[in-house]
Amino acid sequence: MDKIAVLIPCYNESKTVKKVIEDFRRELPEATIYVYDNNSKDGTDKIAKEAGAIVRYERKQGKGNVIRSMFRDIDAECYIMTDGDDTYPAEYAKEMCNAVLERNADMVIGDRLSSTYFTENKRPFHNLGNVLVRKLINMIYKSDIRDVMTGYRAFSYQFVKTFPVLSKGFEIETEMTIHTLDKNMGVENIIIEYRDRPEGSESKLNTYSDGFKVLKTIGMLYKNYRPLSFFTWVTIILALVGLGFLIPVLIDYVQTGLVPKMPSFVTSVFFFICSIQSFFGGLILQTIVKSDRRNFEIKLNEYADKYKELKDNEK
Repeated sequence: MDKIAVLIPCYNESKTVKKVIEDFRRELPEATIYVYDNNSKDGTDKIAKEAGAIVRYERKQGKGNVIRSMFRDIDAECYIMTDGDDTYPAEYAKEMCNAVLERNADMVIGDRLSSTYFTENKRPFHNLGNVLVRKLINMIYKSDIRDVMTGYRAFSYQFVKTFPVLSKGFEIETEMTIHTLDKNMGVENIIIEYRDRPEGSESKLNTYSDGFKVLKTIGMLYKNYRPLSFFTWVTIILALVGLGFLIPVLIDYVQTGLVPKMPSFVTSVFFFICSIQSFFGGLILQTIVKSDRRNFEIKLNEYADKYKELKDNEK
């Protein structure tokens, strides 16, 4: 079991991966550095090996797939996840590790948005997307997460081994954040400086398609983690639509005592029935979610015991 594991998912990062490895080795000499190559074609893996990192491979394309393999393969007391593009300074890694090892945080977020991100990042739609996603998640979960989509994070053993990776791509960071909030795990924000990619290094993130995937992930996880709240909104919308069809029918009935717009009346009844079904569906799913949370707490305790056993075996 490693004391600290530095996890670097890479796809065509030959221009920067060596510097990233050297920087983190300097700041965390006790750490084991892992580079997971995700089908790079520019020799990233060879450069990483020469720089002294342990190189492994994930053939399924996508950052989420890489993170899934990393979390399954590696046992450590503390994990640092960073990108191979040299945008996250290694100087903050020690402080982030201390939050996990000394203050028992489950996830530490390297907060770019409170420092240099908006001046360093030259992609305005990326800036807008980061702010939108942060506000949306903080509104839904009543939290104070400063940077939802940062790729610079530290994790505890318990978080890594109990986090179900569902996303395949860049929406993985959003999934991590929502999972931590929903499961009431310990989160810390540490402000970091952000550097834009060096010249010649290209971002793999597509502003529009990946942005849509992130918003889709937020909606899906909101439905899965907060079904009563989600389906209450669906209930209200369906009821309002039903009311829109019903009002003209009521007006005619009050004036004439007749119901000449029978199709509108039937349609309104249909929407009201759907509204009621939606509400009770939310209630049932909420009960299931509460049961899943109890099971998760039991599982978390099991991994806490396993973590202690691994540390005792090392002694």
